[in-house]
Amino acid sequence: MIGYIILIAIGVLLDQWTKMLVVNHLALGETKPVLDKIFSLFYLQNKGAAWGILEGQRLFFLVITIAVVIVLVYLIYQNRNNGILVNLSYALIAMGAIGNGIDRYRLGYVVDMIQLEFIDFPIFNVADMCLTVGVILLISYFILDEVRAHLG
Repeated sequence: MIGYIILIAIGVLLDQWTKMLVVNHLALGETKPVLDKIFSLFYLQNKGAAWGILEGQRLFFLVITIAVVIVLVYLIYQNRNNGILVNLSYALIAMGAIGNGIDRYRLGYVVDMIQLEFIDFPIFNVADMCLTVGVILLISYFILDEVRAHLG
């Protein structure tokens, strides 16, 4: 259990550190190429959720974030003796929720900065990556669990 809490803390610190670097070194709307034609840094302030949906619903997002994190920490505790995959996915989702939640609470928006150059995709951040990977792992866990149940 404590290992997952430490993992969450490290992920949140990494997310906040990368956001601080972007805010301190790029002007709003500025692009800085990192890997040519692969990705660049682009400082964006997102006042909504993914793709800017529900813009301006700060209180809603804060309440949802707190509730989700409480549930995820409870689920990690409940599943502490089960496989690593499910708890890792819960920890990654909590990491992402907390990282973006801190931004919403502190700033009123989420700092996004990673722009993929090879595809038309919304700009995102480390917290978003944690959320995405966590959800993919969780879906994988449930699919594998279902397959195991049917195979006996």
